[in-house]
Amino acid sequence: MNKTVLITGATSGIGLACARKFAENGDRLILSGRKENLLSDIRSELTAKGTEVLTLTFDVRDRDKAKQCIQALPGEWQEIDVLVNNAGLALGLEPEYEGSFEDWETMIDTNIKGLLTMTRLVVPGMVERNRGHIINIGSVAGDAAYANGNVYCATKSAVKTISDGLRIDVAHTAIRVTNLKPGLVETNFSNTRFHGDTERAANVYKGIKPLTGDDIADVAVYAANAPAHVQIAEVLILATHQGSGSVIVRSKE
Repeated sequence: MNKTVLITGATSGIGLACARKFAENGDRLILSGRKENLLSDIRSELTAKGTEVLTLTFDVRDRDKAKQCIQALPGEWQEIDVLVNNAGLALGLEPEYEGSFEDWETMIDTNIKGLLTMTRLVVPGMVERNRGHIINIGSVAGDAAYANGNVYCATKSAVKTISDGLRIDVAHTAIRVTNLKPGLVETNFSNTRFHGDTERAANVYKGIKPLTGDDIADVAVYAANAPAHVQIAEVLILATHQGSGSVIVRSKE
């Protein structure tokens, strides 16, 4: 059965890869993001291949706009089967005592509060219908802090705890909750973290073959299509030469 899948942060990286993979799976998509032009391009790309796509332009940090967009969904789009809480980012890589207040607030408001906003807006309908799936994009960073990762790691630890708590809260229903925890994924993640410093971002992936957005999207689609009695609660996905959030073995070539 084809599903209606809502993906936040769908204009790049893991979110865009999820959009393409769920489209290949035959699902129809509600794609949200901050940049209307990028959403329009993605909608054109996917509709040309036969996928039904609805786009919503808002920042998950803007609770009022998010609420307005979800409540204004056309009737045929209101029954959301899968919510992919993907919108998130890392900013800065400094010791906690040298961190940027602005960077901290952006990460907390996006990675934690934005995820909670979308969950609060979408999940009640799932509970009422007694079906649905929430897929949260966490991180290996949520398992243990690494040097200079402090607040970002804290936000992804919160994603794990929020996912676990939601899974308990909906255990009386047929709703499933999945927390995906990627390691090194080569997207625009590091470029964003380093505020556009492309050279510094490239060094993050030097000497190792990192994961791609497609690798994470493959797992998301697999989890969403597991048999109804199977709940893929949590998946840690690492590059082959990554042992943990802080242990990465790089080639010397």
